[in-house]
Amino acid sequence: MRTSIKLILMSLIAVSCFQRCEKDSDNDGPIDVTGGTIASYNIAREDVVRSIPEEYVNAARNKLHVAYQHTSHGTHVAYGLFGLQDFKDGDDVLFGITNNDPASGKLDFRDYAIGGYAAGGEDASDLSRNETAFIQATRNYLDDPANSEINVVMWSWCSIGGHNVEDNYLPGMQTLINEYGKGGSKIGTNEGQRQVPVTFIFMTGHAETNSNMGDGRPKNQADTIIGYCKAKGYFCLDYYGIDTHDMDDNYWEDAGDDGNSADYGGNFYIDWADEHKEGRDFYENKSSPGGSVAFGAHNTQHVTANRKAYAMWWILAQIAGWEESNR
Repeated sequence: MRTSIKLILMSLIAVSCFQRCEKDSDNDGPIDVTGGTIASYNIAREDVVRSIPEEYVNAARNKLHVAYQHTSHGTHVAYGLFGLQDFKDGDDVLFGITNNDPASGKLDFRDYAIGGYAAGGEDASDLSRNETAFIQATRNYLDDPANSEINVVMWSWCSIGGHNVEDNYLPGMQTLINEYGKGGSKIGTNEGQRQVPVTFIFMTGHAETNSNMGDGRPKNQADTIIGYCKAKGYFCLDYYGIDTHDMDDNYWEDAGDDGNSADYGGNFYIDWADEHKEGRDFYENKSSPGGSVAFGAHNTQHVTANRKAYAMWWILAQIAGWEESNR
């Protein structure tokens, strides 16, 4: 009887959520994430990453050199990437990856790469510590000849709440794109110029339990970042969208970054994992390539980091040449 009541309540909640998502107000539902550059909940799926033509996954793995800077919440991407290569037969080759130890035939991924290049006295551990420190830290990193191969850069937020995204993050990223992107002012063959252009991946902030809505909060900030990236054609890994959508694409605006939602009535990612099989439907994340099993920071399940790894590979394949017309 209690199970039946719970199922009825869950159905009513799902209907309510669907109705909220249909409203026009920015605060009544998630931003439209359709488009070729935004890796959100609708992209963060195994079937999507498996549908990418193998030639583009191979191209990404063999041609891209990724520098990634983050603190704890950013481990969702890294731990997901490190675990994916151990998921299914052939994934050790298809999604092979190294960490700060480049090897032929594997994705060159450099975790925690840029923080140590911060300007004196500044904290560039992530985007949230000092809102503009990432700009000079990235310049210092890319100007170092030891990093001349790097052609992809991504920074992660800790808490995005209350930060000045419009005046600091977006202009800062645009400055770096103008300098180090294709055709940038610091790219060329003259003395002192960098020869390899860089693609910069934007990121939204993680969801925060019962604190996503309102000015300066994660949903509002995600709207701003995604809108900017869609207008400019820039890539964005949408943490917020993945955190707030269950595997049936239902939106839970009160969710935190662990699949936890009071409106849902529990943890939608744990419930999904309990109904599916590890090793077939999801995989264990790892703290390093071939390393120990680890949940992404602040997570009690593997699904969140799995999804963010799928989203990351989707972006990398596009950077490597998988164009909109190919999908």
